Amino acid sequence: MTLLYKADPERGKQWAQLFAHKAPAIPLRLWPDIGDPAAVRYLAAWQPPEDLARTLPNLEVIFSVGAGIDQFDLSGVPEHIAVVRMIEPGIVEGMLEYVTQAVLTIHRDLFDYALQQQQRVWRELPVRSAASRRVGVLGLGMLGSAVLERLRLFGFACAGWSRSAHTLPGVECYAGAASLDAFLARTDMLICLLPLTSATRGFIDAACLAKLPRGASLINVGRGSQLDQQALLDALERGHIANAILDVTDPEPLPPAHPFWTHPRVRLTPHIASATRPETAVDVVLDNIRRHRDGLPMLGQIDRARGY
Repeated sequence: MTLLYKADPERGKQWAQLFAHKAPAIPLRLWPDIGDPAAVRYLAAWQPPEDLARTLPNLEVIFSVGAGIDQFDLSGVPEHIAVVRMIEPGIVEGMLEYVTQAVLTIHRDLFDYALQQQQRVWRELPVRSAASRRVGVLGLGMLGSAVLERLRLFGFACAGWSRSAHTLPGVECYAGAASLDAFLARTDMLICLLPLTSATRGFIDAACLAKLPRGASLINVGRGSQLDQQALLDALERGHIANAILDVTDPEPLPPAHPFWTHPRVRLTPHIASATRPETAVDVVLDNIRRHRDGLPMLGQIDRARGY
């Protein structure tokens, strides 16, 4: 039962070394050297090959090498093939570091101090307590829940919103469309960690931003196409939104003339908030292969009807 790796070639070499050490009985091939196509039962990929049914006729499981699966065209994946998103510690740890840094950057007024530095101004700004800052996370999956658990430790007033009901210690949880307006109205720092689906594409639009308190800030670590970029620019121009930290954009990278590049109230990073780490990702995939062989549920297997 061969596993085929189709993603970053350098990471693929690390996967091959780890598989040779941890699971020598499972052959691992690196795309495009697929060997015997009929032998491939498992695929670890950022994007599957085209004409999947013909290219890999006996494929049983696709493992995403990233936390999301929105880069997959599920219409091209036969129904009998299970699709599994990556759930591994490296993704969570990276996201916790990035979002914590972003929240503290806004909380401690580092946008304002950067502007003062450019103007050679030495002036203290009033320091607010963390408890006076209301943080809200869109999406209460693995990453959203972990982010809220970490931010609680700093004393921030934490809330989360998701489509379905959740209960998290010390977090005010909102669920469903009927509660979204109330969630936005109490949120000073909005963090997007929603999965990308047809329902969340364009989710953060002009109406959504307008429902945030004046002077609120945005941190988008979900997907670029969830944000109406012009609506954000308009809200920044009016001062309704004070700051934005964006790890994702649409497209990636942005065109050189896009105003986000030089906007003094926008910080851009190139989709680096979190990434899988080969040493832990391989352990997760091997565990799921064992589960699959034993007829057990795989961790991270998606519900196609929901899209995640």
